[in-house]
Amino acid sequence: MSPNNNSKDKEQGPEGKDSFFKSVSKEANHVVQNTVDTSGKIIKSITGEGGLIGKTLDSSGNIIKKASEKGTEAFDKTVDTSSETFKKIKDKAFNRKK
Repeated sequence: MSPNNNSKDKEQGPEGKDSFFKSVSKEANHVVQNTVDTSGKIIKSITGEGGLIGKTLDSSGNIIKKASEKGTEAFDKTVDTSSETFKKIKDKAFNRKK
């Protein structure tokens, strides 16, 4: 995440309460994606583009990337659900009519 990138606007929830956790989750996913790509490029530059090793790297890299994406999606849903639950409980506890 660059210093000039205002990710709060892009990843902000209904009230902005979950943007920090979601942005951290997305940034971690981005790190995994870049690490897989970079390591694949390094190994392929040594072993060559084609062949069994290159194809194995591509397949295993895709598996790791998909797992990371699914983990980020699950985390985002958990953040949304917990935020909604907290808001409902807070509203019921503190916004009672007198």
